[in-house]
Amino acid sequence: MGNENGTWIMYGVDWNDPECIHTVHEAIDYINETGFLPLFKNDIPGFSLEERTVSSYWWCGDSKVDPWEWREIIARSKEVAYGKFFEKKAGFISKKWLPYFANLRRDGYDFDALWDDEKASRRQKKIMDLFEEDGEIFSNEIKARAGFGKGGDKGFEGTITDLQMKTYLCVKDFRQRKNKKGEFYGWPIAVYSKPEAIWSYEYVTSRYGENPEDSGKAISDHIKEIYPVTTDSQIKRLLIGRRV
Repeated sequence: MGNENGTWIMYGVDWNDPECIHTVHEAIDYINETGFLPLFKNDIPGFSLEERTVSSYWWCGDSKVDPWEWREIIARSKEVAYGKFFEKKAGFISKKWLPYFANLRRDGYDFDALWDDEKASRRQKKIMDLFEEDGEIFSNEIKARAGFGKGGDKGFEGTITDLQMKTYLCVKDFRQRKNKKGEFYGWPIAVYSKPEAIWSYEYVTSRYGENPEDSGKAISDHIKEIYPVTTDSQIKRLLIGRRV
């Protein structure tokens, strides 16, 4: 998705295009094939769900064809991790490739060790401490319980995005909230979880035994195999989340 002269533009394909993804099941299959995939257009041409779907179907509200709705289904499928994983923007990582990203992005650190070595912020610690008690938490509850908002800490969105970029958190689901009467209301909102709570600690950290740079090289080699035109600079930006 790009902004041209103040107008947001979606870049997609025609329904009959051989590269078009038509259903959420096809989307999951494609993510598992590529290993990881940003939600929206980025520096790598064609490497996004946006560029593989029909642009006019986005935000139409029909879960059969709306990729925006698909992200909710994919998040709760447990087949693919969803979160802000690429340049602090949303995307998907297949279960197969999640341990590679966890080892690379965490540099071999569990969060507790990261905190002990003074490499995590106090705001990050306040959020992660909540997940010692609960396996999943609504985004609004995280914000309130961790002391963000009016009269408290600022920078909630940036903090929780950084935790996703480091793969310490992901979006497990999108759900409506309940009022005091137990009735659902409002739009579905993100429910966060530690990847370990979904796929087990042993699985998510299964690449900790190798050098994080080797995990990064495996990811880089894989993306070059699928998208040969990709440059080293584009890959590094995608993997570390900033221009190099």
